[in-house]
Order: sequence, then C-alpha cells, then structure tokens
Amino acid sequence: MELVVAERPVGSRVVRNGPTYMPGFGNDFETEALPGALPQGQNSPQKCNYGLYAEQLSGSPFTAPRGTNERSWLYRIRPSVRHMRRFSNASYPYWKTAPCLDEHSLPLGQLRWDPLPVPNTELDFLAGIRTMTTAGDVLTQVGMAAHAYTFNADMVDDYFFNADGEMLVVPQLGTIRVFTEMGVMHVEPLEICLIPRGMMFKVSRIGEGDIWRGYICENYGAKFTLPDRGPIGANCLANPRDFKTPVAAYEDKETVCRVHVKWCGKFYVTEIGHSPLDVVAWHGNYAPFKYDLRTFSPVGAILFDHPDPSIFTVLTAPTEEAGTANVDFVIFPPRWMVAEHTFRPPWYHRNIMSEFMGLIQGQYDAKETGFVPGGMSLHNMMLPHGPDAGGFDKASNTDLKPVKLDHTMAFMFETRFPQQLTKFAAELETLQDNYIECWDGLDRKFDGTPGIKSKPNN
Repeated sequence: MELVVAERPVGSRVVRNGPTYMPGFGNDFETEALPGALPQGQNSPQKCNYGLYAEQLSGSPFTAPRGTNERSWLYRIRPSVRHMRRFSNASYPYWKTAPCLDEHSLPLGQLRWDPLPVPNTELDFLAGIRTMTTAGDVLTQVGMAAHAYTFNADMVDDYFFNADGEMLVVPQLGTIRVFTEMGVMHVEPLEICLIPRGMMFKVSRIGEGDIWRGYICENYGAKFTLPDRGPIGANCLANPRDFKTPVAAYEDKETVCRVHVKWCGKFYVTEIGHSPLDVVAWHGNYAPFKYDLRTFSPVGAILFDHPDPSIFTVLTAPTEEAGTANVDFVIFPPRWMVAEHTFRPPWYHRNIMSEFMGLIQGQYDAKETGFVPGGMSLHNMMLPHGPDAGGFDKASNTDLKPVKLDHTMAFMFETRFPQQLTKFAAELETLQDNYIECWDGLDRKFDGTPGIKSKPNN
C-alpha cells in the first residue's frame, strides 16, 4: 500500500492544483511530511523522532567553497544502504555514455530528425530513453549526452538513480509525475525539471494519451546553475523565485522493488523488499526542482541588430574556463520582434559550440518547414547553419513592423565539446535525408555593382 504524505510549510505554494512546492533557486530548504520529523538545532541526533535514520546526501566535495557546496540531510525510514543488495548487470542498449564513438556510416553534416516513432511495445521511462549524441568523457566528469524519450507505461516498483550526472528533463508531449526521494513534481510540456546526480526517483504518467515524449540532457560536469546576467542586472531571464522545489513526501510500501543504477556508463539492478522513496523529512540545498519556461523574461534588441542567442540561456553548467560552458540550456520563447533595419531571425553562423535543438511547440522562426514539434536537429562545432531559404526570403522582404512570435518554444543543449552521433541516431528512420536541401535557393546575387539585389544573379 502506498502512502504519500506532505505537510505544507510556511512560504510554500501549490502550483496548478498539483503538489506543493517551495520557491527559490539554490535555497537552503527545510520540510517535513510528519510533524516533528525534522530535528532542530542539529543534523544527527543520537536518536531521531519516529525511529528515522539520519543520512547526508552530498552533491559536492565536503570542502567545496560555500557558494558551490551542496548537501542535504535526509531523515528516512531505512538508511540507503538498505536500499541496495547485491547488484546484477542490467542492460539499456539504447542509452549511451561518452566517450561513445559508435560505428556508423553516416558522414559529418548538419542533421535533423522528425519525432521518435511511437513505441509498439510497452516501455517505461527508463526503457524509453534513446541517446542521440554524447560529448566529453563521463570518467572525468566532463561533457553531456542528449537523449530523447518516449514511453507508455509507469515505473511502479522500479526506481533509478544516475551516478554519472544530473538529468534535465524537458517534456514535449504528456505530463509526467516525477517522484524523487525528496518529493513529488508534476511536470508538463513547457516546464522542465532537474533531478540531481545520485538521487533516487521514478516516473509515471499523468492524464490520458498514447505516448509521453520529450528530451533529456544528462550533464556529467559541474551542476546547472543560473547564468550571470552581466549588464542586464538583477532581473529578467530566469528569475530565482520561479524555480520550485517539492516538499517532503514519502512512499511506505513493503513489496518487492527493483533499484536500477547507472554508474560510469554501465547499468546495474538490485532487488529489495520495500520502496526506497522513504524520506520523511529533509533540509539542505541539494534538491530537485522544476521550472515553468513561460516565466522566462526574455531580453532582446529594441532598436537594431540581433544579439547572440546567449541572451536566452536558462541554465548553464560552467567549466573552469570562464564563459565556456560544459553545457548551456537555451530556449527560444514567445517574444516581440521590433528591431529596425535588421534581419530578425538568427543569422548564419559557424560556432565553436555544438548545438542540439528540439522543438516543444509551434514553429521555430529560422525554419519555415521541416522542424516539427518533437523533432531534433544537430549542428556540430564549426558546421555552418542558419535560416532556410524560405525563412531568409521572408525575413529579407517583410515589413519591419513590430511582430510577436507566439505559440512557440524551441530549446538548445549547447556544449563546448563535439557531440558524437550514436548509431541509433544515425540509423533512425525519422532522420531527414533532405535536410541539407533547405538551404537550396540561397543563390548568388552579387554582380559587382552597388545596390540592393533582390533576385539571384544566374
């Protein structure tokens, strides 16, 4: 029998009639599902109330600077050493880890895919993950992987934690329920959630439908944090108050359960006789969170020219080299376009970063056709890309009055490292063989004489 209990602490709020959350990014939270379960004035009393066990979960080295030190104290029914017995090898053949130099015959190029096919068998969240690209080296905790997921069944007695990295989940179709050790999150399309490295969780479906689909960024490196705003100042972009951390909730279930683990790119499973989601109270700053992308406050050009896409960064995982991200999570939300004398869509460019893009809803302004919700594209470092021929023509000739881009949401996992294509992605049936043709029609207009040239010079 399941029992989920969550008391509502002062300062928390219920979001969209779902679970209760505590607002703020990187805060030091405290929450208890039963009154008096959380010790006061110390972390590890000789005996905990309710017969609970005290346990620390560290997301950083003990001696990390205060600003980057992350840990939480958990008060649970059993210590986590009782949530693991002897491990057996497990297999998730479509989930790959860097370095992954898969053998495939697809040459280098700009790539785009339609959505993943609808599964023809029963898949839960774990079994439905498909790796598209990997970058870096998980053994040195550098880089990331870009995954797509599609599933149609719940994780009921199966649980998972990822020792290799934190997981940023971006639903595209279908609302999911993410039950972590530290509370429950309901995450719908146009929202994201982050599950910290090493945290136990399971995923189930909410609502009706045939398929639940989305994307995942598995970040091996430094944790995601908010980007510095620089001259923008104290406000706009992703504001800290809009990040929501769940209150304590636990599952009291004495049945056969399985705990799955990803560790250094390999998978293992162990069988236990109870649910591992048994944290009755906790305090600290190492915690999951969700964020509504619709609360992102964009900034942009209000006179002329087009700023770099870095102005749309929601979260960044830094490296030791200032301004060079292990991975950035960037979105392209609804916004007003008002720049004068300006080609308004993203310009043509080549980039030292590598860009994996997905479309949650609507249309991306640089692609008139072919990039559909649930689809993906990959533009690796130094490969040129930009608006298709139709988008260029439209933006070059439109009346430059204020225009609102609405009902759209695209995103990008951008990393300093080259993204290696997996065999699955290279051979996926939804790969668009004709993507490169979207730039056909961008023909020569130059004829050596001054003036605006509206027609190609053949």
